[in-house]
Amino acid sequence: MSFISKFIPPFIKVEKNIKTAFIKFNNFLKNNFYLTSSKASRMTGIVSTVVLTVFIVIFNGSFVNQDYSKKWFLLSVATFSPIIIGLVMAFKINIKSEKLRKFFFVVLFLLMPIITMTMSECLNSIWVYDMTYLGFLANYTVILLLYFFVFAISGSLKISILSITPVIYGFALAHSYISAFRGTPFIPMDFLSITTAINVGNTYDYTPTDIIILATLMFILIMTIGVKVSTPKFKLLTRLISRIFTGVFFSVVIFTFYFTPIFTNAGIQPDFWNQSRGYRNYGFVYNFICNTKYLYMSVPNGYNSNDVGNYVSKEVEKEKPSSDEKKPNIICIMNESLSDLKVLGDFKTNKDYMPFIRSLKKNTVKGNLYVPVIGAGTSNTEFEFLTGHSTSFLPPGSNAYMLYIKNPIASMTSTLISQGYSSMAFHPYYESGWNRVSVYKFMGFDSFKSLEDLIDISIMDDYMNNSSDPDYLQYLINKNYPSQKKMLIRQYISDSYNYKVLIDDFENRDKSKPFFCFNVTMQNHGGYTTTASNFSPNIKITSTKNEYVKTTNYLSLIKKSDLAFKELINYFKKVDEPTVICMFGDHQPSIETKFISEVIGVDDLSKLTIEQDQNRHVTPFIIWANYDIKEKNIDKLSVNYLSSYVLDIAGVKLTKYNKYLINLSKTIPVIDTVGYIDKDNNYYKWSESSKYTELLQDYEKIQYNNIFDYENNNANTFFVNGYSVEKLADIVAQIEEKEALQNETTEETK
Repeated sequence: MSFISKFIPPFIKVEKNIKTAFIKFNNFLKNNFYLTSSKASRMTGIVSTVVLTVFIVIFNGSFVNQDYSKKWFLLSVATFSPIIIGLVMAFKINIKSEKLRKFFFVVLFLLMPIITMTMSECLNSIWVYDMTYLGFLANYTVILLLYFFVFAISGSLKISILSITPVIYGFALAHSYISAFRGTPFIPMDFLSITTAINVGNTYDYTPTDIIILATLMFILIMTIGVKVSTPKFKLLTRLISRIFTGVFFSVVIFTFYFTPIFTNAGIQPDFWNQSRGYRNYGFVYNFICNTKYLYMSVPNGYNSNDVGNYVSKEVEKEKPSSDEKKPNIICIMNESLSDLKVLGDFKTNKDYMPFIRSLKKNTVKGNLYVPVIGAGTSNTEFEFLTGHSTSFLPPGSNAYMLYIKNPIASMTSTLISQGYSSMAFHPYYESGWNRVSVYKFMGFDSFKSLEDLIDISIMDDYMNNSSDPDYLQYLINKNYPSQKKMLIRQYISDSYNYKVLIDDFENRDKSKPFFCFNVTMQNHGGYTTTASNFSPNIKITSTKNEYVKTTNYLSLIKKSDLAFKELINYFKKVDEPTVICMFGDHQPSIETKFISEVIGVDDLSKLTIEQDQNRHVTPFIIWANYDIKEKNIDKLSVNYLSSYVLDIAGVKLTKYNKYLINLSKTIPVIDTVGYIDKDNNYYKWSESSKYTELLQDYEKIQYNNIFDYENNNANTFFVNGYSVEKLADIVAQIEEKEALQNETTEETK
């Protein structure tokens, strides 16, 4: 008893202190706070609670089907959130004391960026407590600055919340979907490819995921708080000082960030080597804003248009000019998402998915092609191939077709048309994608055949507007084109049909000219979970721990591409005219990251070595001829060199720039957005200097002259046979005049 009696008094004292503290806190709440509501607000709260609860019940599988340990906890949070949101909608907390009201206003102002950041990072698949300290601080600062900007203009926290939050939510939601679809983050330049995104957007699954549901609930809660919050009545001087302070602070930071190197020197910039890693380590809002700084293309240091010819000449003067020029037909095919995933690491399948391509040896040059993008961004690979330029020297995340091709530009096309070739571009999807209509004109293509030329486009409009089921599109094709029932695989033009169209164009060409065609296929485009009656997957992975639906469907598509390419080669084997065919993949597909991680042997793709990261940029290329050429296997070559190799193998006249690129490839065979690889197989990041830095700077200046310095374009470098940008401009004008005449004829016919 003595032992118990010793501890009872202190326990009773602690209990009394707790009761006293509770009473004081309760009195504090009664004296300073009170709730108000109206019939309308209570009804709004009830309806919102019911609607959101039903929504969560419908999509509970987004939580239940996950394989992580916290799924039940997060489902519980999501389930109770509608009640909290309903209460906040139904009731408003009022503060009696003016001083206390001002204090809580300041606290709320400082807390709202954290709540908003929690929402945006949820959509970035990161929980705030998992963020690095720098990432947390950076995102908090950026969001607070945005609040400051609106507050400086409006003087209202309510307006700040209600205007900034939807913008951040919208961008973060886009980032969540884009990351899921293509495996890379949402960057500012993606706005410029919105047309292409819309065209292929219905091929993806938009079912809200667990993180989207949670973030949306947070968004609704934040907006509800924003509606309820009110700004206290500060004195006029206080209001002026607060608005001037927030405005000046915002302006100083923005000016320093965009127009001085201070932030860059301090290391405050995107992770250019691996944007996905940067978004993971330092958050969505911060990285998205940081990327906007690099949209502007600055003039390279030391650039002088008069020096461009010298940079090229010192590399090509040693070569003897070729007198034996040929003019074979040249067909170049950029095959959508064509890749051999075994470059990532070994895995086994029930049968080979590209046996014909592997078997090609006679009269064939082939190898590994390093491209600038992963999962999407087709046109950047296309740009590098046709121009010989590297997107590595453009602002990270930018798109050359959308931003920079605003004038006639020297390319593979101009090199061939100056030698009497006809030129045709062909892409069996919407012509509007990637601004190709304008770009192809500026390159000098005689014609551009697209999906609009293959079928009545109203059929696609019907499909896009009324269904996302490929079987419905197949039904429409069967109905309108009964003889072309094998036109599609899933909802895209098949490679086999694509090549039939190409062969038909070849047979009906102007036979007085050698034929050049650049073809971008569509069969293997993303959306690999899509099922369709016209596509039966027949490739299975037999060596991985898990079943990967996207990957097996993708490999089954590649098998069909391999068969279609065999059909094309077999046709041209019988053609008497000398013909060179080049086919290459534009990028690796957007498939399960878990498959990629398992094959590479890492648990996190943001932790790849530079060699592993480079392997994610590898696709195959094949250059085949129906006559004798020297066989060769090239282990490493980046796509900016490939067209020069094609022209050289074909034996046509090369520009000085083509010769320059062929020589450069012997020293630095790979130059891409990850970094570069030299002839001795040394890997370099762009962030480090090397013995090749000056050589790369010369390359950058040469391509700047062709892309950006239209008035001082060095025709002697980029053209042959007396061509120039002015002459190319005349050709562009003729093409536009021809199109205008055709449009007039079409209108008159209607």
